[in-house]
Amino acid sequence: MKGKRNKKRKLNYKKIFLCGFFLALAIFFIFKLTTTLLESNDKENEVGSQAPAKPDPITIHMAATGDIMCHLTNVKNAYSSTTKDYDFTNVFKNISKYTQNADITVGNLETTFAGSLRGYTGYPTFNTPEVLGKNLRDIGFDVICTANNHSMDKGYSGLESTLNFLDEYHLEHYGTARSAEEQDTILIKDVNGIKIAFLAYTYGTNGITVPKDKSYCVNLIDKDLIKEHIALAKEQYVDVICVSMHWGTEYKLTPTSTQKDLADFLFKNGVDIILGSHPHVLEPMEKRTITLEDGTTKDGFVIYSLGNFVSGQIYANTKSTVILDIEITKNSDGTISIGSINYTPVYLYDAGSGSKARSRYTLIDLEQAISDYENNEKNAVSKSLYNTLKAELTSIKKHVGNEIN
Repeated sequence: MKGKRNKKRKLNYKKIFLCGFFLALAIFFIFKLTTTLLESNDKENEVGSQAPAKPDPITIHMAATGDIMCHLTNVKNAYSSTTKDYDFTNVFKNISKYTQNADITVGNLETTFAGSLRGYTGYPTFNTPEVLGKNLRDIGFDVICTANNHSMDKGYSGLESTLNFLDEYHLEHYGTARSAEEQDTILIKDVNGIKIAFLAYTYGTNGITVPKDKSYCVNLIDKDLIKEHIALAKEQYVDVICVSMHWGTEYKLTPTSTQKDLADFLFKNGVDIILGSHPHVLEPMEKRTITLEDGTTKDGFVIYSLGNFVSGQIYANTKSTVILDIEITKNSDGTISIGSINYTPVYLYDAGSGSKARSRYTLIDLEQAISDYENNEKNAVSKSLYNTLKAELTSIKKHVGNEIN
């Protein structure tokens, strides 16, 4: 009997030991789980208390050119007797890299695309082979201003046809419209995360009457209209407002008091960039620090005239132009900075009326051509043209001003 009691007692000790072991194990796991949960909560609270990471700054480059015109000599230059068609691309072969490499490229179309049935005409009422629109798109143009004194050269139907052809070539446009709704629809381009609104206005239409029932078709310079459009752009939370202004006096190398007053008005109402046209010659550019009504400041940039990009004009200073490179940055806090303003000096070379088709007009990269001549590169320009280009480069820098860095 005694032996059986000792055996039972040993068995009870074993049970007690096992129960204690498992209880201790359970307590250990509960402790570890609780500690892990507490640490996890602490990390979540720590992360939650940190400010969200600010986005990286975004920087883009906008290229801008002057007036894209087309006199009858330009039309003849683009015609191919072989294909019985027109092609303007040869004019742009030396400078297309600047329009193609920019994040967005904008120009002023100072002619109409009224269609071949209306006959192609030059000054004073322009109608250009519409393939020019395709050629512009092919060399990198994204946005075209259509508000200028030649918008109505072929009447309302010509204006409408111009916009239809631009749509066909996937070139976005601003400044003229086919309806009141289109006039009040602000062209906004999202360029790599920076939203740019484009607006355009002209001083007039060369005395050609804008139809009363279609007053929406051309944006004339009217401060009330401009303020309305700026307000519409701001409602869509754009980052940059870029306005093309067709203003000033033809062939005048300095801005008028009216241009300066309008620039002040635009900046005061929130415009960031002003691209001027109409004088057909270059006028100065300047970067400003603008103080708004609420006391805040921001960058502003204006070039009073970009001159001609392409034309058949022969007057002094009408063959020299620049391709602007405007650096725009959206900072981490959402504010906009206008950085460096560089430009490529360009000269429209005219080989003369005796030239073969497609070889009369060529846009020349001035600094590249000068460098090629001085380094005795193959196919460099002649000494006579070199001297002309040197003089034109000096003139461009004098009239536009130094690049801004």
